[in-house]
Amino acid sequence: MKQLINNMLSPGTYPTHVNIALLILRVVVGIFMLTHGIGKFQSLFGSEPIQFFDPLGIGPTPSLALAVFAEVFCAILLIFGLATRLAAIPLLTTMLVAGIIVHANDPFSAKELPLTFGLIHLTIAIIGAGRYSIDQLLMKNRTP
Repeated sequence: MKQLINNMLSPGTYPTHVNIALLILRVVVGIFMLTHGIGKFQSLFGSEPIQFFDPLGIGPTPSLALAVFAEVFCAILLIFGLATRLAAIPLLTTMLVAGIIVHANDPFSAKELPLTFGLIHLTIAIIGAGRYSIDQLLMKNRTP
């Protein structure tokens, strides 16, 4: 169990230029996701009735709540590099649902952006946050 946690929090060991690229990628993509999520967050807690896609058949409110969790809370984790690999999974899932299910009948141009973001989140989930992250601080301060 301890090894699994270490692997999930591991920021990876990369050269400085790769760590800088990961920092830029995490922050920029996290901010982009956050800009999409803030409007959804306001809809979730607003006074208007919730009208949101229900791509998984769980209802519009739970679907919106899951999107808000990914696009707001996981995006913030991504920006700071905290539990980065874990935070990338809901973001990846949300983008795959948007690209494959929500935009199923739309032209490729509508699918392209969520699928591109999905690929970025998959990459971050695989390679980690990099040295310039809270994950790095946590791993550095962990006792073996």
